[in-house]
Amino acid sequence: MKRKVNYWAVVIYYIIAIVCRYLTNKTELLSTLENPYLKSILTGAGPALGAVFVFLVFKIKPALSLRGNYKSMILPIILYWVFPVVLINTVSYLTQGKIPYLAVSSVLIYGLLEEIGWRGFLYQEFKALKPLYSILLLSLLWFLWHLNFDFTPVQFFFFGVLILGSWGIGKVADTTGSLIAVSAFHSLNNFFPAINGKSGAILGLLLLVWVVALVVRKKMKAAAPAS
Repeated sequence: MKRKVNYWAVVIYYIIAIVCRYLTNKTELLSTLENPYLKSILTGAGPALGAVFVFLVFKIKPALSLRGNYKSMILPIILYWVFPVVLINTVSYLTQGKIPYLAVSSVLIYGLLEEIGWRGFLYQEFKALKPLYSILLLSLLWFLWHLNFDFTPVQFFFFGVLILGSWGIGKVADTTGSLIAVSAFHSLNNFFPAINGKSGAILGLLLLVWVVALVVRKKMKAAAPAS
């Protein structure tokens, strides 16, 4: 039997996600919070809240987990969270004398909250559609969720980045089944507000290591005997 998209779940998920985004980004709801990192994290909480709600109400079993298809959660944590935190903080300390561990950690947590919704729920629902339609529709909803409606060339470029991200992070989700892994790839776009030689080298190294790890993971899965 061909699987169908649960459109009611999608609509309710998206309403929760975008209402939360509006409240946290376009109102004074978080104005009393003094911790900038907590405020940043909460702006990405809508997709997670929406996904958890529809999982419970519609009795949908999540396809992704923190551990994913790894035998232990230690490996994805070290590879996808500890590694970028140590790398970015080490480079920052050596070049600027600063250790921005809170900033880096908050970016990863923010990415995790978003990915619980985008890849953990919506990407899985849209698998019932043709791949091109799935990527474009998810990217459009993801773009509109950011509530940037000035439609400048920068925003059109950002939309293109989201299309690429929807495709690429979807591959990560399929290969690892891990929310930790997908949140790390998501965070590549958020680690540095501006790209220069140093930040570009860091992002390039992270991407290289993670892509190699994914290739190895995919080959290991293909070589594993069927249970």
